[in-house]
Amino acid sequence: MTQEQFFKEISDAIINLEKEKAVELAHRAVNENMNLLEVIEKGFGDGIRRIGDLWEEGEFFLPELMLGGTIMQESMDILLPKLKSGGENISSGTVVIATIEGDIHSIGKTIVGTMLSANGFEVYDLGADVPAEQIIETAIEKNADVIGVSALLTTTMFGQKKIVEILEEKGIRSKFKVIIGGAPVNKSWTEECKADGFAGSAVEAVKLVKELLNK
Repeated sequence: MTQEQFFKEISDAIINLEKEKAVELAHRAVNENMNLLEVIEKGFGDGIRRIGDLWEEGEFFLPELMLGGTIMQESMDILLPKLKSGGENISSGTVVIATIEGDIHSIGKTIVGTMLSANGFEVYDLGADVPAEQIIETAIEKNADVIGVSALLTTTMFGQKKIVEILEEKGIRSKFKVIIGGAPVNKSWTEECKADGFAGSAVEAVKLVKELLNK
């Protein structure tokens, strides 16, 4: 079996909601010393993105979405400790991420958090539908380097702008790099929000965070 076939098998297991198979493939990836970052991005990440697409198209509903997320999390619990033990234990930086208040989409954000963890960052994922004030409080409390805010709906995007506005009001804007993401987010919106950057995929998000922190 080629690597591409193995990644497809993982992706299919996720989209078919086959938990045992997904977990078994995660163990196999570890036992065979595969490139776990690739396994996460091209296998598990691809599967969970496909679930997100089906949800958007109305083919999948909330129970499938939640189950897909659970399968992804259990698989990550197998892969991440191995990744971290193989790498340096020095944290590359601390990132607080969340989906903004009013928005329950969390698949893309979860993949970003997973990929950042895999790259040595300490990640605090606050979940979905999180108020801007709570995101900032956590960032202050955890002494974060980066705040990442996702929004999938045009109606909730303004919460991303609110993050920067609150930081400016508190006089602590310079303490944090703020990155944003989600389907409707683009360069002009990033500039309007005065955010430090946006990413269209988990791989781009990791690259962006590393660039912003000069890692």
